[in-house]
Amino acid sequence: EDLIVEEDMVVTVSHQGYVKRNPITQYRAQRRGGKGLRGMQTKEADFVSSLFVASTHSTILFFTNRGRVYWKKVWELPQMGRAARGKALVNLLALKDGERVQATLSVRDFGEAADDFVLLCTRRGVVKKTRVDAYANPRKGGIIAVNLADDDELISARRTSGSNEVILASKSGKAIRFPEDQIRGMGRTAAGVRGMNLADGDELVGMEILSPGATVLTVTENGFGKRTPLSDYRVQNRGGQGIITIRTSDRNGQVVGIAQVVDDDEVMLITNGGKVLRCKVKSISTMGRATQGVRIMDLATGEELVSMARLADDDAGAGDA
Repeated sequence: EDLIVEEDMVVTVSHQGYVKRNPITQYRAQRRGGKGLRGMQTKEADFVSSLFVASTHSTILFFTNRGRVYWKKVWELPQMGRAARGKALVNLLALKDGERVQATLSVRDFGEAADDFVLLCTRRGVVKKTRVDAYANPRKGGIIAVNLADDDELISARRTSGSNEVILASKSGKAIRFPEDQIRGMGRTAAGVRGMNLADGDELVGMEILSPGATVLTVTENGFGKRTPLSDYRVQNRGGQGIITIRTSDRNGQVVGIAQVVDDDEVMLITNGGKVLRCKVKSISTMGRATQGVRIMDLATGEELVSMARLADDDAGAGDA
């Protein structure tokens, strides 16, 4: 690694699991033309879901649905042109059958990051907080990030200071907001604690670390959604049943995702038929919690929304977090 020139790279990861890097100097020079250039060639139903700046010497942590974490140095990622799709993560990481990457985090220096945490969230309502430096010793085959029950999977991983507020949302339309300091720090192989008490058949669809001034966007499988001010979600204790974030009904169907958003954001809505809609957040109404929302995507008969993702900002402004 000492022979690798240290320089900042723009790392992009696509929704379907393709990754690449580009020198930030090239990226910024190309952007000065004013129109903005295509950043990645993606096939239908794929798009850039994560974009960040990281040093060639930084480590990228890849967290999977099986509760495992894998490593790659930024310099080990394929360097490809702006229009290239990238390389499939399944060809870069020693993933098991059925294993897929759910989240990526960048770490420049594990020693300097020792006071930070990784917050994990599972489908069955479990949350877990572990110090970043617990992930400092890579193994090619990956290591356990959280011990999961057989019927559970990891859905989100976020880096935090340990003193943020968290919101979890379930497919039945419930959400719970609580202080992160109600989750004690745990070792890597621990199973975590109850983040939200879910009714039978319910499951979590998302977790967000809250920021002042944002709103919570909730979307449902039948193409409805809305934004709701953070102030509508009172702070509760971890492990409760939560409160209504959107009314689920025959019209709405169940919740497929939440995202913390601001007016300038865009989101991608993906259907079970592979159709993708790019939607400006400011075009979506802001409404109270206990409402059904408005139509944000027209769906054909038998078509359902299956996921939503905030589109990665393409200004390359975010650095190693």
